[in-house]
Parts: sequence; structure tokens; C-alpha cells
Amino acid sequence: MKKRLVVPLAGLAISFALPTYAQQKDLADPQTTQKILALCKANDEAHMNNDATAVATLFTRDAVLVPTYDSGPITGRPAIQKYYTDLYQWWHPKNCITKVDENAAHLISTAGNELWATGEWNETGQGKNDEPLPIKGHWACIYVRERDDWKIRVSLSNMTPATGEGSHLNFQHLELKVEM
Repeated sequence: MKKRLVVPLAGLAISFALPTYAQQKDLADPQTTQKILALCKANDEAHMNNDATAVATLFTRDAVLVPTYDSGPITGRPAIQKYYTDLYQWWHPKNCITKVDENAAHLISTAGNELWATGEWNETGQGKNDEPLPIKGHWACIYVRERDDWKIRVSLSNMTPATGEGSHLNFQHLELKVEM
């Protein structure tokens, strides 16, 4: 191999390796990632049990929830609890599954007390005629450490349009009646 090709090839190899290294430096450690996964599982269980209090305890006192549909941000743990209490009056989700994207727990600060993650969610509720109504979407959260626990400071989600039979169904067809 000629010497003049060695330098460009080495530069090319470094240019691919550095972004990979930089991307992995901000990943949360495995123990923290496990705590975030446990928090997601606790959220799924509380959601399936229609337990607004349990869901609200996963949030910080000053958290912001931006729900799936266009109701605007909901601020503070008491308001988030009221939101879920009202929601569970008419929506009874089952089979809730929250998936965290691979390598998605990223540290925000050098102190390691804040991180963000993204993923997918899906659940099944009941439509107007008691038929199963599967819904799904994507989410993003900012988490903060409070003592030894992690809490949700900001939670945003969307709903992915359904496809196939019944694709005309969405949350707005469920006659949303949540008052703030």
C-alpha cells in the first residue's frame, strides 16, 4: 500500500471512531439504566391498574406532562394525578408496554443527576362498543435523581396513526372528556 493512502485511510477511520466514542460517553451506566427500566415498568403497572396516585408518584413535584392529544402541558404532581384520575374514569388500559430505545438513557449533566430517554409505548383499551382498541406511539422523558430514586421531570408522548382495519380510530374518537 502506498504511503500517501495510509494517512487519508487513518483519518477516515478516526472520523468514524470518534463520533461513536462521543455518543457512548453520555450513556447512563447499566445500574442507572436498570432503574429507568424499572420506573417504566412501574408506570405500566400503575397505568394498567388505573392507579392515578401511583402514576403521579413517579413524577417530580414540579413535573410537566405533555399528553398524547392536544390538551396542553399539565404542570405539577397534583395536576398530573388529577389528569390520570379523570382519564381512568373512561379509559381502562390493559397490556401496557413501554419500551426504551436501545442506548437511549443519555446523561444531560456532568453531575449524572439528569438524563433523557426515548422509546415506544402501546396499550389496549376499549372502544365505544367495548371492542379492543390498541393504540401506540412514541415518548420522550427527562428524568432527575431524587436521593436514590429517579423521577420523571418532563414527559411527552404522541400517538402513531393506526394502520389496517379500524385505522380510522384514534383517541379523539373516544370522546375525550378530561377537564383541567
